[in-house]
Amino acid sequence: MPAPSIVYTSFDSFPSPKGAATHIAAFAEALGAAYQNVDLVTLPGREGIGLPDLPGVRHHALPAIGENVITRAMAFRAELARWWNRRRVSVIHVRSIFEGYPLAQRKRDLCDWFVYEVNGLPSIELKYHYPEVDEDDILLRKLRHQEQVCLEAADLVITVSEVNASHLRSRGISRDKIRVIPNGVDPSLFHWQEPKPLENRSPRVLYTGTMTRWQGVHLAIEAVHLLRRDHPAELVLAGPCRPHERKALYRTIDRFEMAAHVKLLGPLTQCGVLELLHTCDAVLAPLPPNDRNLKQGCCPLKVIEAMAAGTPLIASDLPVVSALVEPEREALLVRPGSAKAIKDGLLRLREDSRLGPRLSRAARARAERDFTWQRATRTLLESYRYLLESNN
Repeated sequence: MPAPSIVYTSFDSFPSPKGAATHIAAFAEALGAAYQNVDLVTLPGREGIGLPDLPGVRHHALPAIGENVITRAMAFRAELARWWNRRRVSVIHVRSIFEGYPLAQRKRDLCDWFVYEVNGLPSIELKYHYPEVDEDDILLRKLRHQEQVCLEAADLVITVSEVNASHLRSRGISRDKIRVIPNGVDPSLFHWQEPKPLENRSPRVLYTGTMTRWQGVHLAIEAVHLLRRDHPAELVLAGPCRPHERKALYRTIDRFEMAAHVKLLGPLTQCGVLELLHTCDAVLAPLPPNDRNLKQGCCPLKVIEAMAAGTPLIASDLPVVSALVEPEREALLVRPGSAKAIKDGLLRLREDSRLGPRLSRAARARAERDFTWQRATRTLLESYRYLLESNN
């Protein structure tokens, strides 16, 4: 039997410093190595970032020009349709409705199996990027409809957390069709370094990720502001930031008079993130309790990378986080939405010289055991084999 042909497509820039690109690279590499016949179709990558070596994978970067995410998605769909040119493949693997919906509609003509990798649901999360969407009931109904079409067309649904899987089951998707595959880390790249004692030293606190309220960046700023009432401290923010998010970020920094104590960096490569982790004393994952984190779910890459690197972690006590770490053993989990609780966690690290190293060692061991890309891609290939064999 010839190896199956696979089209793995995503409405994401690739390569890029974002976590989505890390995930795509890991999955594409595994599929290419296993099947040797993968077309990876994405948005063009960021300048200055080289394409990773992906044997068995042909990369196609398609443009998507438009004023907002909807017009860009429509442009990408048109480019994808032109590129497709009436071909039929064994497997179509999509990461969102933006590329997936028109393919799901034509599943019978285009492929034998359809795989939907649910990393986000626009009907839930789009409002966090574009607040005006929250009042557009017609658009939200359309988005939910397109999600449902993709979910029902899928022979396999992959998601990153049990919280997300539970939500998908509530929408009528069979438990047997859903496979939870958490994000991972490359332990050989994210090598471990024991944290330095904090006595008589100003802590350097790190937040990485999107600079949005649903990720909790405002709580990180307020927490370090509260800490600075008693102790000097610096906050480093690293990650992508859209223009409207930057304005909100500066308003928060100004509100807490933190301009002189916040270092703002742009998106970093994985090597850049690792270097920053090893120069900081604590990393924050202050996810607020909203539907993006409680209903849709996620698997925060920042949490797993901090665990592997050995930087002590303070994170919100939400199900998507407690699935990754054991409280008090591998991280400090604090009350969600509370800057004071984060500040208290930072004080604990400062006052107990043994706490940070203890958390660091246990977190590294957990990351090596449960959250490597090798383990994630092994589960992916097992899911593919089961899918292909059970439908022959």
